[in-house]
Amino acid sequence: MGIFSKILGFKGSPSDYLLSLDIGTEVAKALVFVIDEKTGNGIVKGVGRVRQRLKDMQSGAVSDIKGVVENCQRAIAQANKMAGIKKVEKAVIGIAGELVKGTTTTVHYERIKSEIKIDLPELKNIIQKVQWKAFDRIRQQLAWETGHNEIEVKLINAAIVDVRIDGYRVSNPLGFQGKDVSISVFNAYAPMIHLGALQTISEDLNLDLLSIADEPYAVAKSMGVGDISDFSAVFIDIGGGTTDIAVVRNGGLEGTKMFALGGRAFTKRLASELSIGFEEAEVLKIKYAEGKLGRDVGFKIDKILENDCQVWRSGVELSLEEFAESDVLPSKFFLCGGGSGLPGIKKVLTQNGFGQNLNFSKSLQVSFLQPRDVVNIVDETGKLKDPQDITPMSLANLALDIVGEEKILSGILRRAVKMIQK
Repeated sequence: MGIFSKILGFKGSPSDYLLSLDIGTEVAKALVFVIDEKTGNGIVKGVGRVRQRLKDMQSGAVSDIKGVVENCQRAIAQANKMAGIKKVEKAVIGIAGELVKGTTTTVHYERIKSEIKIDLPELKNIIQKVQWKAFDRIRQQLAWETGHNEIEVKLINAAIVDVRIDGYRVSNPLGFQGKDVSISVFNAYAPMIHLGALQTISEDLNLDLLSIADEPYAVAKSMGVGDISDFSAVFIDIGGGTTDIAVVRNGGLEGTKMFALGGRAFTKRLASELSIGFEEAEVLKIKYAEGKLGRDVGFKIDKILENDCQVWRSGVELSLEEFAESDVLPSKFFLCGGGSGLPGIKKVLTQNGFGQNLNFSKSLQVSFLQPRDVVNIVDETGKLKDPQDITPMSLANLALDIVGEEKILSGILRRAVKMIQK
């Protein structure tokens, strides 16, 4: 066990359970799992799902703490019962929302004496410079988007995605010689108001909070893309209140974007057009997504949701424009989340005209992520079957790193993060 394991008091025995909690706009989802000591995989032992009320969440952000706590308590209780335990303490909680920002910052550092091997103090200095540059960039971006110059943000995730010396990619620069060192670090930030709500929820649930994680970051990472240097793709997670996008280029996470349009907007449209209640419209939408309605009814719903799907597509295009400024965009799109099941979602992405102002590497290939695609997570319950289960599974995957062995670069980065957070 590494130093992080000792700090967290994790022994790795089958009796130690972990929790991943996805507090979605529509559904609070809880997974209880253990870590297999032989394989290092997370073994899911319990699953819980509880639907949120309309007033509990808005656009991926908590609007009623008490209501969300009650829903999470029920979801966790369901998962605990299935796992055969009374209580789980250590947890990773996901965060989403329009003001949650993730970006990769690359800093090129020119060494005066290229013949000298890179040592630990020099590496620490380089990484600290990267982090301060990234922090300033995010604060400026949020200030411009919100109109508030002093909006308080906090770093929630940080990961080194690429290290190169004179253009040669390395996993650990210590001991190498060279003139130009470039390090790319992905950082995710969130406003303190959102983080404070989640921290209050975890306290009310009596949880030992290991991490609050940027959900699109967790989804992209859970696919094991960091192990494939030439892998590039766009991951789109369509939840109840937001659509979360992660762009991966050459095995490294370039950044994440979110916008406030998800499955709830489509449900509201059906309720309005058909003059029915929200709950009835939600049931109708799910049956429509599962192909359980007659042809005539399905065609009618197609027409009702057509304009909303086009608006959603515009949101995706706008979100991708920033990533298209530096290079061509990946042509592989992977969809997940409860909202991804709507037939119109994939349709508008594959229609002619999508991304006319964007530069894609090839013709688009759009497919759906499935639970089996999440690496290092094994479902023993048989309850994780759909794209909507990807996010809580991805958070569980992230927990494996948090309680596992800590690498040298990760340790330096963690200490640099603490300096910024003070």
